[in-house]
Amino acid sequence: MSKLICTLHKVYDLVYDLEYNNVENLKYIAFQLDALTKDKTMSKPQFSTPKIYTGGVTISDWKLLTTQQKEEALNKDWYVYFSFRSPDTGKLVRQNPIKGHANSYKNKQERVKYLTVMRDALELLLKKGFNPFTENDFESLYATPKDSKPKEKEVTPKKSSTPTPVAKPKIKVAKVATPVEKKTSIQEAFDTVLNIKKNVMNKTSFSGYRLRITKFLNSLPDSSLPIESITKKDAILFLNTILENTSARNRNNYRTDLNSFFSELENNEFIPHNFITKINVLKTTPERNKTFTDSIQEDIYQFLEEKDPTLLLFIKFISYNFLRPVEVCRLKVKDIDIKERKLYVRAKNQPVKIKIIPEILISEIPDLKELNPENYFFTPYGYGQQWEAEENNRRDHYSKQFNKTVKGEFNLNKDYGLYSFRHTFITKLYRKLRETESAHVAKSNLMLITGHSTMTALEKYLRDIDAELPQDYSHLLQ
Repeated sequence: MSKLICTLHKVYDLVYDLEYNNVENLKYIAFQLDALTKDKTMSKPQFSTPKIYTGGVTISDWKLLTTQQKEEALNKDWYVYFSFRSPDTGKLVRQNPIKGHANSYKNKQERVKYLTVMRDALELLLKKGFNPFTENDFESLYATPKDSKPKEKEVTPKKSSTPTPVAKPKIKVAKVATPVEKKTSIQEAFDTVLNIKKNVMNKTSFSGYRLRITKFLNSLPDSSLPIESITKKDAILFLNTILENTSARNRNNYRTDLNSFFSELENNEFIPHNFITKINVLKTTPERNKTFTDSIQEDIYQFLEEKDPTLLLFIKFISYNFLRPVEVCRLKVKDIDIKERKLYVRAKNQPVKIKIIPEILISEIPDLKELNPENYFFTPYGYGQQWEAEENNRRDHYSKQFNKTVKGEFNLNKDYGLYSFRHTFITKLYRKLRETESAHVAKSNLMLITGHSTMTALEKYLRDIDAELPQDYSHLLQ
């Protein structure tokens, strides 16, 4: 069988060798095959026509298959199969399948292309006399038309008064090299998609995104290999390493970014399908800052009035306008319209949201007339001053300032942070609304204030922070 495979590969190469693919040789091959096919000495065919097994699916229906069906087919061995008549029983017997290098190819197109030539090469050898039940002279079977074509007998030309015509000069056709399709490397594909993502993501989000994708790229053994060489196992091993070194939540964050990245690879036809979608998401317990009690919140406000009024105003924007800390960091002087009492909030990956500035906060905001409208409102150097810093660094500055100034003073643990003020005041507002309104009306009014996009999102948020508690139910237990 090894000699057969070797010979098939020689015939395979011959098919693509343009030196022999001229009209004269093609006519000769067709003549030989036609003569062998019409051999009347064989009452029964000695072999079946070789066919290709394509993983149990019909190759003409490939585009109709699901991604899972395609993957299952490619995970099976593809091969050429045929039967040959046994000299002992006189019956056609299935021979060993011929795989060659077919299953080293990772996509349908390359496997079909390879196996089609192997099938045709095998059929040619069978018609030229190959017999798996006997010893075969592979050299004679492989003989090319150039070698096997019989020499024509020399005929002595008769003398004639007619002048001998001059032979026309043969025109040599230049050999044209077959273009080889260049495969895109892992590095090239990653660079292309990262550039695409850079143009559709905001600067802060892209920074963390690129860091995770680059870390995965560095975990691969060789970035010069074709992009199709990356497997699901490579991604799983990488995510397992992240899980071991950090947490399940961080591992899920990496998986989310990889899923987004590989979807873009698929959209740009670098890979046939995104296998990250089939990697499971681990169950995690979300971390959420706790709500302050009324007494602790009031004590913190009184303490900061003397210790750090700027940090206190930062917290009041969170408390009274129900902003997230990062949204307060994004506020520029021009986003605060005192005259119209409007606040223009730049949310992540969303259009600018407009919120009203409540009276309780208007009186706390200093005069903005002399400030540069393009500067950030909150800076370490005073309101509206020049501050060149990344968004993450601006947010971290105020988180560290709160930890340093407030947490130590009030002996607060890791369960409390700047987010705690948002939870505290949403809880206060909801409970106040519920004193005079039904739950549905209270939630509807609250949704306009907090900026939640759906009622479902607001209800989940209220459940998470325990905003609504039941009345005393002791009488029900008596």
